[in-house]
Formats: sequence, structure tokens, C-alpha cells
Amino acid sequence: MSNNARNGRLLTAGAMVVVSLILGGCVTGSGSAAPMAEVSPRATKERFPVRLINRARFPADFAVTEVDYPSQEPAGTVVVQTWNSKLYFIMGKGKARRYAVAVGKAGHGWKGSAVIQRRSEWPAWHPTDEMLSTAPSMPQKIPPGPDNPLGARALYLYADGKDTLYRIHGTSEPWTIGTPASSGCIRMFNEDVIDLYARVDLNAKVIVQ
Repeated sequence: MSNNARNGRLLTAGAMVVVSLILGGCVTGSGSAAPMAEVSPRATKERFPVRLINRARFPADFAVTEVDYPSQEPAGTVVVQTWNSKLYFIMGKGKARRYAVAVGKAGHGWKGSAVIQRRSEWPAWHPTDEMLSTAPSMPQKIPPGPDNPLGARALYLYADGKDTLYRIHGTSEPWTIGTPASSGCIRMFNEDVIDLYARVDLNAKVIVQ
């Protein structure tokens, strides 16, 4: 490997460390990594490999499951219960599809109602102006891929026609699922957010409790 190529890889790795340490909205987290399965394609249609997690290393209720969930909300609504780190996709007839999530850490949680007005597969990540003012050396963009903080999918939450800056998204830090780890965004395992993304529609209502 040439010195230039080696230096480029070191700079990229350093940038990722900076982003992980100070990113405000969606990737602030801590903890040690749970073992994951080898990197392998989740499906032939995916643009990038999906790092499959070792489900055996997580609580049984982290599995995606259809559960009883009586609700007055219409089918297609997403409900996030921050106190138990679960997301429910309402299916109707008293049923919902349950997913484990990571939620906002103390002092950064967000609650309220919003709608999904944008959806993105393998999104790029861009720092906010506030983040850049805090760390001018932060990269202007992290391209899509397995190491992107937003993971394989992102659902962008809007309220009163304005971007809340909160998202439901995948993560490059799966060991944070089930914990208060972010600054308000809702994180999911990549394979789970791919599943949810295929089910939820634009303009779907999202309730964060």
C-alpha cells in the first residue's frame, strides 16, 4: 500500500472517531460492542453488505415479533415507547409488529407526533452547522455504506411541515439498541429498519411517547 493510500485510510478512520464522539442528533453513544455475525449481504438487492447481528447475544424480546397491541390509531401508524425501547408498527385488528430500538439519552429525548415526509435507502450523512462549529475538522459528508451513522435506511420526521431533525434510522453501532444512546433519533438494527422501511408509507404518523 502506498503512503498516500495509507494516510487516506488513517484520515478516514480518524474522521469517523470524531463523528462518533460529538455527533449531536443521531449517533452519540457508548458501550462495548456485542459480537456480530460476519459481514455478508442481507439480500441481493442491497447496495452494501449488511452486518448481521448475533441475535443470541440480545434479549429475546429484541426479536421482531407480531404482538397484541390494541390501539385507536389507524394501521400504518408508528408508535415509539421510549420507556421500554420498543417501536410498534400498527397493523390493525389489535396487532402490531414490534421492534427493539435505541432512544434519546437523558436530557436529549424527544416526544410528540410527527409524520414521515422523506424516506431514504442507504442515506449519506451530513453534519449540521452547529456540529461544524464545534468541530471544524469534521467531514462535510459521510457517504452511504455499512459505517454510515444512519445505517441502511432513514425515515425523516416532520412536524407542521418542518424537519424536526429527528429520524428513525439504522445504525453502525448495533450494541446501543435497547439503551438511551442517541440525542433524540430512534435507532434500529439495520436488518430491522430495512423491514420497517418496506412496510411504512410516506406521510405515516409517528408518535413518540
